[in-house]
Amino acid sequence: MATKVLKKPDSFFKSFTRRSGPDKVATHYCPGCGHGVIHKLIAEAADDLGIQDRAILVNPVGCSVFAYFYLDFGNVQVAHGRAPAVATAIKRVHPHAILMSYQGDGDLAAIGTNNVLQAANRGENITVFFVNNAIYGMTGGQLAPTSLLGQRTMTTPRGRSAENDGYPIRMCELLATLEGPAYIERTSLRNPKSTQRTRRAIRKALQYQMENRGFTMVEILAPCPTGWKMEPVKSLDWIEKEMENYFKLDVFKDAGDARPPKPTPVRDLWSADLDAAIDLPQEPEGGLPETRPDAKYLNPAIKVAGFGGQGILLLGNALAEAGMISGYNVTWIPSYGPEMRGGTANCQVGVSEHRIGSPIVSNPDVLIAMNLPSMDRFEPEVREGGLVMYDSSLIDREAKRKNVEAVPVPATRLADELGNSRAANMVMVGAYIGKTQLLSKEAVIRALHGVVKRSSLVPLNIKAVERGMAYVREGA
Repeated sequence: MATKVLKKPDSFFKSFTRRSGPDKVATHYCPGCGHGVIHKLIAEAADDLGIQDRAILVNPVGCSVFAYFYLDFGNVQVAHGRAPAVATAIKRVHPHAILMSYQGDGDLAAIGTNNVLQAANRGENITVFFVNNAIYGMTGGQLAPTSLLGQRTMTTPRGRSAENDGYPIRMCELLATLEGPAYIERTSLRNPKSTQRTRRAIRKALQYQMENRGFTMVEILAPCPTGWKMEPVKSLDWIEKEMENYFKLDVFKDAGDARPPKPTPVRDLWSADLDAAIDLPQEPEGGLPETRPDAKYLNPAIKVAGFGGQGILLLGNALAEAGMISGYNVTWIPSYGPEMRGGTANCQVGVSEHRIGSPIVSNPDVLIAMNLPSMDRFEPEVREGGLVMYDSSLIDREAKRKNVEAVPVPATRLADELGNSRAANMVMVGAYIGKTQLLSKEAVIRALHGVVKRSSLVPLNIKAVERGMAYVREGA
């Protein structure tokens, strides 16, 4: 006899630590939004099918991106519309993984139309979850490719017209004409019965992928009460009376019987000939001095933050390059505002003896803060016992946390003494390696020759690194 278990699926995070802000328990979605329901159905399916440990979610721009906060899967965020292409690449490299793209209508049916069409036509063994709420929900409620005729949106205040805006695109019907797809179904969330049908469709699509039958897609008609400017209950009525009248609920293709299950191909990605096959650059002649970092400084996840113009990204890049030269596994991800100078900038760096599962640094072991706003923003996220190094020339307060190791470094003043305040970033590099002994000066110097674009500036940067190292070693 079946047992009813009332609990959060294991494929959900127990607390949503990937979210910023203090609330790590409640979701952020608008009241009545369909995304939370769909997340739950996907998580339950992953639990029941036993695929959580090999599931990878690929989500692009839009409300779909926030699935990263809640689903405890591998995750890759991609550019607008490109989820099927990236999912294809990952699946071909890791055929044992279960690839899911999670996309909205403004993403899949507009800028990403050709990506999903070509993936479906090739019969790529991935699963697409297509959330159709007939609007651009995240950016204010503009006309989407699936907006209905007569539907009022921010960009069609008089309603969509066929003459001016064309007709709503029916993606299931379009893709079902191709030979590649194995399974395509459209469902909705308008009532419990429809939700149960969606639940079955999600499981079937994932099961087909597990059996290597080919491309599968489930389109889900979902409410967006905020974007539609409706009460949540009325939004469900609107799905039934309006959306389902145009977007018919049906199984548009099921080639399961014609495509029997296939074994998963085996690919050895770590053969002895890999370096030669991809022609990796060889380590320069001459070894590096041995470094002996304390165990607490090994395998750091680093956040570097400041404002545009301080060389924040270069600082992180230099650490990553030096780490790679030293034989570590490394990652480096930049993030910056639209301003060339004066805007916010930060980067996330991983330097590890082991393979790095994710390049995202949510709770850094090390924070290098080059201005006060960055210190205020990221200091609370540093893990207990972590290291906070900050430019005390620009940050006029001490670290507030008492459970971290705080090291003030007057990086800008020291750089000024060398004749160029813009070398403060390399002073901080020197201070960091001098403090932790994670990397040698020689490794950083080699890295600088590769990451500094103007070779004439390399000598100044080397002096800055040496000055930072001397400062922390002298304790002055």
